[in-house]
Amino acid sequence: MFWLDPYFPVYLMVIAPGVLLGIYASIKVKSTFARASKMPTQRNWAGKQVAQEILNAEGISDVSIEPTQGYLGDHYDPRHKVLRLSPDVYNGRSIAAAGVAAHEVGHAIQHARGYAPLSLRNTIVPVAVFGSNFSWIMIIAGLGMGFMKLALIGIALFTMVVLFQIINLPVEFNASRRARQALVAHGLTTQVEDREIGKVLNAAAMTYVAATITAILTLIYYLWRSGLIGGRR
Repeated sequence: MFWLDPYFPVYLMVIAPGVLLGIYASIKVKSTFARASKMPTQRNWAGKQVAQEILNAEGISDVSIEPTQGYLGDHYDPRHKVLRLSPDVYNGRSIAAAGVAAHEVGHAIQHARGYAPLSLRNTIVPVAVFGSNFSWIMIIAGLGMGFMKLALIGIALFTMVVLFQIINLPVEFNASRRARQALVAHGLTTQVEDREIGKVLNAAAMTYVAATITAILTLIYYLWRSGLIGGRR
């Protein structure tokens, strides 16, 4: 197992900044969302209504909206063109619900407009998912048994995970920007509400930043552990 690696304590020290930022970001997004969930919007529309209104205003008619389970499990599925909203967002009539729903519509707008970073992210998703699940096994097994080629394949796969995280940042930030612009432009929120929505979306964005930093630090550790950097070979 990964923690049986004799250099595991070094790994923990290397990724510590990213992990600590991730913990802070998780606490921040939950507290910010909880606070904004108690603040109703002037229109008092449910998240599903807000999402549908933006889709209609943007001329997007081939995206459906459906509820999904899980706390903040909201996402846009580009393969099936489905916007899935968690119960608190789908039925919620708060600033938080409006902001999160609009953010996910932002991804649908990106898809409809052919936003290049989103297309690139979607292209590498299969490799990134595979790398996330199996790269560390290949790396540790390769290093432990002296199969350097296996370790290098694992590192290459994990590099795709890092690339996905890096590409994901502009995609998420752009979706939030599109969301806030759409909400104000179509009269769904006021300028005051927009500032509160900005706090919710910025807190969520911090989780992506933390994940990216952790992935980069992990890759640096793998490169050092394999001797590709640091002169350990």
